[in-house]
Amino acid sequence: MHTSLQAPTPLSEHPWWPRAIGLMAVLVFAMTIPMTRLANGSLADPQWPPLFVASARAALAGVLALLHLLWVRAAWPAAAHRRWLLAIMLGGVMGFPLGMGWAVRIVPASHAAVITGLLPLCTAALSAWWLGHRPRLGFWLASVAGAGLMAVFAWTSSDHRPGGAPLSLVADSTMLLGMLGASVAYVAGARLSREMPSSQVMSWSLVLAWPLTMALSAYWWPQGVHSLAQAREQIRPAAWLGLAYVAVCSTWLGFFLWYAALARDAMRVSQLQLLQPLLAMLISASLLGEAVPMKAWLFALAVLCVVVAGQRLARSSPTPASSLSLATPPARHLETSPT
Repeated sequence: MHTSLQAPTPLSEHPWWPRAIGLMAVLVFAMTIPMTRLANGSLADPQWPPLFVASARAALAGVLALLHLLWVRAAWPAAAHRRWLLAIMLGGVMGFPLGMGWAVRIVPASHAAVITGLLPLCTAALSAWWLGHRPRLGFWLASVAGAGLMAVFAWTSSDHRPGGAPLSLVADSTMLLGMLGASVAYVAGARLSREMPSSQVMSWSLVLAWPLTMALSAYWWPQGVHSLAQAREQIRPAAWLGLAYVAVCSTWLGFFLWYAALARDAMRVSQLQLLQPLLAMLISASLLGEAVPMKAWLFALAVLCVVVAGQRLARSSPTPASSLSLATPPARHLETSPT
């Protein structure tokens, strides 16, 4: 049994294949915010503590990742790969779950979904700085416009109170920091998926972070809960389901698809994530029973238009041949094949 490059199939070589698996990943990720809300509960009805969810989802996924790496007998990551794995660990394994997990206990999941509409543009901006892209001026103008829309939405949606910053604005700020962490993880993962199977990229990140995530899970275990039996009595089944989903699907399996798609056709695939806020709002309305205000839909559509414009401008700009570009698909398709 070993890790190999699987022979291309007619389906995997089809031009639409990266976008098909990218769309499946977006559907998986669109469930993340509503499921995190189920796991955390709300301020009025708390379930799992947000910090525990953020660490436990990675710790649980790390166990599955370790079993997967043992099954395929994956080689230890090369020294050149470790900086990219470290970026994924800090940004995707820890940064985004911590920022989002704390925020969605305070603000509705539909509100958080609108804020995450800037994630594709944030990822493209980071790749421009980190990987040497040179987008046109219009791309940066679109970035500023999108950030302005998010600032207006966050401010007009917050519950302003005298004597300090609104709590919802603090939640939005932590979510924006978490979104930056996710962008770091996306760029690093897409780059690394050209050199190792996409299933191993996230798996190694989770395994290397496992000692830390396990320690944090134990430290942030809910106070007053002294056993799993007691946890089953105090925590609703829906919260258990939410924790299981974000651990298995959002933190691990979804990235198998996402990194493989990004490595093949990053710019087109990244545009698919523009659907994620709208999908997350629809799921939040149906799953959580949230009443999504018309203003949220309008801002989501406005952000969608801005990000589409920004992505097109980023894609159409020339890229230096010497840079490590996400826009150029790799010559081969990386898969994990146990034999």
